Amino acid sequence: MPEMIFNGPAGRLEGRYHHSKQANAPVAIVLHPHSQFGGTMNNPIVHHLYYMFVKRGFSTLRFNFRGVGRSQGLFDSGQGELSDAAAALDWVQGFNKEARTCWIAGFSFGAWISMQLLMRRPEIDGFISVAPPANLYDFSFLAPCPSSGLMINGSSDSVVPTDSVAQLVERLKTQRGIMIDHQIIPNGNHFFENETDALMEAVCEYLDRRLEEDQAA
Repeated sequence: MPEMIFNGPAGRLEGRYHHSKQANAPVAIVLHPHSQFGGTMNNPIVHHLYYMFVKRGFSTLRFNFRGVGRSQGLFDSGQGELSDAAAALDWVQGFNKEARTCWIAGFSFGAWISMQLLMRRPEIDGFISVAPPANLYDFSFLAPCPSSGLMINGSSDSVVPTDSVAQLVERLKTQRGIMIDHQIIPNGNHFFENETDALMEAVCEYLDRRLEEDQAA
């Protein structure tokens, strides 16, 4: 898991990258929670998501948004962070030009950014959106949502109530050819304290199923 620095739109960005040895390996990037509330690429959920992809043969990147850790720049309320994510995906794809598939995952604020990137990058085949803040940010840009994916949250999340995520999923489910899975982790709060294992079991099962379906297609 080498430390690395790559160029972003506001200066250098700090990340951790695993390069798969498999030919034509898929790629994934993982986006962290809100930096103004302590979010970094070392967040435990981000860390678990990162290694989930690594263990499945993905070339995987997690990184700090601008102004976090050794990443240069200042917090930009989402617009700049979206540009950072696009630069991160460009960087990963530059080392994996023959990648057979591309995934994106995000936690909380990172989930909001990841869904915006999904709309701008048609090569993204799937997403995992953990505790997407549907009550705090506008997700109306998902019209239509271009890829199938998973939205997952905790039943005891006081930051992002389940109803707000369920309403978002219901709007997206109306689109032809797109399957949005919605799972709820019992007793999970916004940070899935004491429920991380349950979260990751559900996320891993979803990703494994999607990968099996893709291989069978």
